Amino acid sequence: MNHPKVSVVIVNWNGLEDTIECLESLKKVTYLNYEVIVVDNGSEGNDVQVLRKKFADYIHLIQNDENLGCAKGFNVGIIYALENSRPDYIMIMNNDLVVAPDFLDELVRVAEDDEQIGMVGPKIYYYDYNGRKDVIWSAGGRIRLWSVKISHSIGENDDDLPKYQNLTTVDWINGAVLLLKSAVAKKAGLLDPWYFFGYVDQDYSLRVRRHGFRIVYVPTAKVWHKVGASAKKAHITYADPASYYHFIKQNFPFYIYLYHLLLLPALMSRWALLYLAKYRDRNMLRRFFSDFAAFILQKPKQRL
Repeated sequence: MNHPKVSVVIVNWNGLEDTIECLESLKKVTYLNYEVIVVDNGSEGNDVQVLRKKFADYIHLIQNDENLGCAKGFNVGIIYALENSRPDYIMIMNNDLVVAPDFLDELVRVAEDDEQIGMVGPKIYYYDYNGRKDVIWSAGGRIRLWSVKISHSIGENDDDLPKYQNLTTVDWINGAVLLLKSAVAKKAGLLDPWYFFGYVDQDYSLRVRRHGFRIVYVPTAKVWHKVGASAKKAHITYADPASYYHFIKQNFPFYIYLYHLLLLPALMSRWALLYLAKYRDRNMLRRFFSDFAAFILQKPKQRL
């Protein structure tokens, strides 16, 4: 196997311990031709100083003056990579991940096998699911236009059953980690900066598909995700009506958007029960109402 160059872009925001663990696992990968770009999104502590000292020869560190959000933060790293490194592939990755040593080999191997493949993603396990590390969080995603929730994560909360061992073309790849061909990125463009947190991966996946490329789930590539770590820091749940309905409005016919608007009371009830059963965080509640106001006013969220 040849080794096309891969630029790995990681965004850090007040997540020093997670980022260190992520980078330590990346240092063990067996792939021979990659670089790591860390974009610090205006962290409030000494994250930049520690990362620069600890990983000086391993990462290229970009320091933003403020938290630009998920999409803009990744875009900073993507632009740097395309302009300076000219890689064959770009990988975007959350900082709260731990990766298997051969995960990048497996992703590139599949992507190189077919020029119509534009994006690939690994099998994502929970980092800790009640003490277990073999429970799936995402094996790619499907779009279900007429379901209560339009996007569905395949395999979520399931054991690693035989049905999740097959290479599969999917509708979208979870943005916790995905590998994208640079040539495809130049056609599809950057991530939509409207999305501060959430749904940017689904939006981008559909854009890649509209350009005629396949999106593939690679079961032999494995990572472990500290699900909800970034959201908890930001007092966010995934119940973000502003991003959710913007995603639907941008990508589907108006009658689909109208259908899901009619489902809003049911979704609100579901989100309320989730909050009462799991979170009970006043800051998170305030964040939700702020997101809901953004949805009503049809305005993007600028900062946390």
